[in-house]
Amino acid sequence: MMLVVALMLIYFFSSATPTQSVSQLSYSQFRNQVEQGQVQRARIEDDNVTGELENGDRFVVAVPSGDTVAELLYENDVAVEVVPEQEASLLLQVIVNLLPILLILGLIFFAMRQMQAGSGKAMGFGKSKAKLLTEKHGRVTFDDVAGIDEAKEELEEIVDYLRDPMRFQRLGGKIPKGALLVGPPGTGKTLLARAIAGEAGVPFFTISGSDFVEMFVGVGASRVRDMFEQAKKNAPCIIFIDEIDAVGRSRGAGLGGGNDEREQTLNQLLVEMDGFEANEGIILIAATNRPDVLDPALLRPGRFDRQVVVPNPDLVGREKILGVHIKKVPLGPDVKIRDIARGTPGFSGADLANLVNEAALLAARRGKRIVTNKEFEDAKDKIMMGAERRSTVMTEDEKALTAYHEAGHAIVALNVPKTDPVHKATIIPRGRALGMVMQLPERDRFSMSKIEMESRLAILMGGRVAEELKFGKENVTSGASSDIEQATKIAKRMVTQWGLTDELGPVAYAEDEGEVFLGQSIARSNSISPDTAKKIEDLIRGLIDDADKTARKILGETHRDDWIKLSEGLLEYETLTGEEIKALLKGERIVRDEPEEPSGPPPSSVPSTGGSNPPVGGAEPQGI
Repeated sequence: MMLVVALMLIYFFSSATPTQSVSQLSYSQFRNQVEQGQVQRARIEDDNVTGELENGDRFVVAVPSGDTVAELLYENDVAVEVVPEQEASLLLQVIVNLLPILLILGLIFFAMRQMQAGSGKAMGFGKSKAKLLTEKHGRVTFDDVAGIDEAKEELEEIVDYLRDPMRFQRLGGKIPKGALLVGPPGTGKTLLARAIAGEAGVPFFTISGSDFVEMFVGVGASRVRDMFEQAKKNAPCIIFIDEIDAVGRSRGAGLGGGNDEREQTLNQLLVEMDGFEANEGIILIAATNRPDVLDPALLRPGRFDRQVVVPNPDLVGREKILGVHIKKVPLGPDVKIRDIARGTPGFSGADLANLVNEAALLAARRGKRIVTNKEFEDAKDKIMMGAERRSTVMTEDEKALTAYHEAGHAIVALNVPKTDPVHKATIIPRGRALGMVMQLPERDRFSMSKIEMESRLAILMGGRVAEELKFGKENVTSGASSDIEQATKIAKRMVTQWGLTDELGPVAYAEDEGEVFLGQSIARSNSISPDTAKKIEDLIRGLIDDADKTARKILGETHRDDWIKLSEGLLEYETLTGEEIKALLKGERIVRDEPEEPSGPPPSSVPSTGGSNPPVGGAEPQGI
């Protein structure tokens, strides 16, 4: 189109160029002018002769075909130029003359196409956005899903039913209408759905919960109807809705009676799943990590007959998941998958995939051809504690304060009644912290006892107590802000949620903020009396004070020499592993076979997210 416009402009501008006036001569006048010597030069082109007279005027004359004009001009000493006949000149003239018409027709055609496309979009606005999944390349099967065997078994039964329904129907069994995959982010819910698509051999429609609702009224409900209409035509089939909480939230939480577009979409979904008209052969599978916000009518049997929990994997599951992800990674002989799995409690499937990828990137950055155990351990450090900030310039005073702070955490952790082993202590800045002590559970943890919580509080207070004992109360910094925040949260939950105090007993006093809509909170619990609130505050303060006394006794009395020795060791080595800390406290010399790399000795584990201890944050930058 742009080319046509350009040619048009060139044509019009060239034709609009002013030219010298040309006089039209008759043939007799032309011959007389030639014979009288008035013609200076001539140009013969087909049956036309153009030229210039002696006085400078230009002329044009039509000559009869077959006439010997050239001889006449030659005999009278006129400069003659003969232009050979061009067969394509007529065609070129026709094309140039038709350019305006072609341009107008092109514009009309383009406008009509746009109108048709707009009409099609308007008519298809309420059509479903569900995509029919065909995985010719990158097909995922149950063999690619590891670490969640129980969830996989429940979904394998659905696939078996689709393959051989008579085996179940002869015993009166009916195919489940829906299955809801529930679990934390990164545990493999969407991967399970893709595996079902790869195994079932039936049409598989996939859509996100956010694809239903638009700003226009009725569009979401229309798309739900259209999605099920498509599914009926392809039954038996599977529909997968990812992040269903975007459309399946509990009704009535909004203002104005809750009659909004999202709720109308949910109503239509409820009717299509289990209404007057049965949708035989359509299995709905949905995934969410927030089942608590879903509408109860959506969760009842008949709609979602099964709620399949997809949790974080255990030790055996982590080992299987790592086995899947390292298939394409060249491993060194020192890599033991079992050891890596044992050192990653609380990791989800996505975390483990990220761990393998980070290890491969580290090996490539270091110019290695294989990925060794060193890269896996350094990758765990980076994921859990953040990248090292060796460019951060610390003064000697700041470095000493950080060393005594982190040594305080570590010594208290080594001498409280019950806690996880100390894995590593470092004064190299990582993430937002200027130093860090890391404790790792020896096994998967699902709960904490009261004595473990009290020990944890003492460990958290150890950093601040160390600063005060070494540098004086007036020189205590803001580096313990994260420790104080964590300790306060644990103490508050011990009092208000877990019933671990004799004064209040096993009663839940934590307020539920309820659902928030347009900035308004709808509380769903009874308020707490002022007397009870004061008692809660006193109990929280008492737990913190007891933890402070415990840490002060360990660092100031019973194990002060160990604390000083470890602080000096951190100033010298910057990073010490748990085994090196024990050797240092015994008075043994620390021998390292090779110079310490920036990341320090690799950890053998990382803290669990399910009830175990997070890293104890060290001295953070001022103001954080």
